[in-house]
Amino acid sequence: MSTLTTQDTFTPILESAPSNFLEQRLQGKDQYLTQGLPALKAEEYKFTLIRKKIEQTISDIRNAHVFDLDRDQVNQSIFPGFDGSVLVFTNGRLNLELSNYDENLSISKISDQQDLPLGSIAKAEKDPFVGLNQAGFPDGVFISVAKKVKIEKPVLLLSFNKSNEGQVIQPRVWIEAGDFAEASFIDHSVSMDDSPYFINKVVEIKGGVNSQLGYYRIQNEGAHAIEVSTLETDIREHSRFTSVNVSLSGDMVRNNLNLNLIGSNSEGNMYGLYLLNGKTHVDNHTNVDHTIPHAESNELYKGILADQSRGVFNGKIFVRQDAQKTNAFQQNNNILLSEDAVVNTKPQLEIWADDVKCSHGCTTGQLDEEALFYLRARGIDKTQAKGLLLYAFAGEVLEHIEEESFRDYCISLVSDRLGSKF
Repeated sequence: MSTLTTQDTFTPILESAPSNFLEQRLQGKDQYLTQGLPALKAEEYKFTLIRKKIEQTISDIRNAHVFDLDRDQVNQSIFPGFDGSVLVFTNGRLNLELSNYDENLSISKISDQQDLPLGSIAKAEKDPFVGLNQAGFPDGVFISVAKKVKIEKPVLLLSFNKSNEGQVIQPRVWIEAGDFAEASFIDHSVSMDDSPYFINKVVEIKGGVNSQLGYYRIQNEGAHAIEVSTLETDIREHSRFTSVNVSLSGDMVRNNLNLNLIGSNSEGNMYGLYLLNGKTHVDNHTNVDHTIPHAESNELYKGILADQSRGVFNGKIFVRQDAQKTNAFQQNNNILLSEDAVVNTKPQLEIWADDVKCSHGCTTGQLDEEALFYLRARGIDKTQAKGLLLYAFAGEVLEHIEEESFRDYCISLVSDRLGSKF
């Protein structure tokens, strides 16, 4: 077990980082060493003591190595009904031999893209874990959709993770789409065993004018997995971006989602569902930055928590002085099914413009006893009635997944959880 308690924790990774992207890596290292791991009283990590968790759980502070994988394992991990491109990763690194993808996609390893403006969207100074990833990621994937190209079928980012001569996994993903391009991505991870590991993932998405992009993610890691995931995207004129994140398991999970609305008539949507039991801890931190007039954002996160699980939601909407005619909505709703379950929620609005339409709010409570009584009075037993009410609550998020096979898969997982675990 590690006993390191300062920013020196990740020194082995900083000292063994690859030499490509030297300028960005040094910048990331600088930022990480300046900030260090979040202190126990750090405001942004107030309810998520991830530094303590890492120090208690992760003892082999090295980037985990790739491992052997065969095509049968890949095929068995693709959810039923999926039809589209598949990019396969082992411990964050792309395996091109096991991948297959649409010929209209440009795919390569990040190490082959030396001129890539890495870190220009997800900036290292914003968060120490972004700095750590930028300084020490082994390699990543570069995905490009050309101007006016529509990728008809979804792209599955299928990641296989496990401790392997190191317990730190640092995926790096860069996605760019040209003007009028369309594509959707599904991010799905598979734990190969129940060993502890730490994932520190950064995804940067750069959309063109009139682009239409979707990024759907399910987190269903092993019970001892610790994860920090950062997704940041620039949304330009007349463009639309939608994110849906479904969190089901893991030890401690922190999701950072940042949408930068930098073009007029742009639209950013973020939806999330966390369905937690046991001692799982999930923290969703979101940030929407309205910088220009005539843009819209929609945000809905819902949580169902049982046993001794804990959920955190901290959502911020910034409306800058020039961002007149902004329309921004934010809502967080939670149901607690146990006296030991805890949720900390903090929706925030900061508005410097005066001609806007913005709203935010949160609710936390138990199941509606009146609705439960109504269903039972019509011959539905208590367990089934409870499941129906919970599913109706969760379904409002799942319906925003536009990819049918993935939506059906998530519905199946959520239905099983609601039917058997709660």
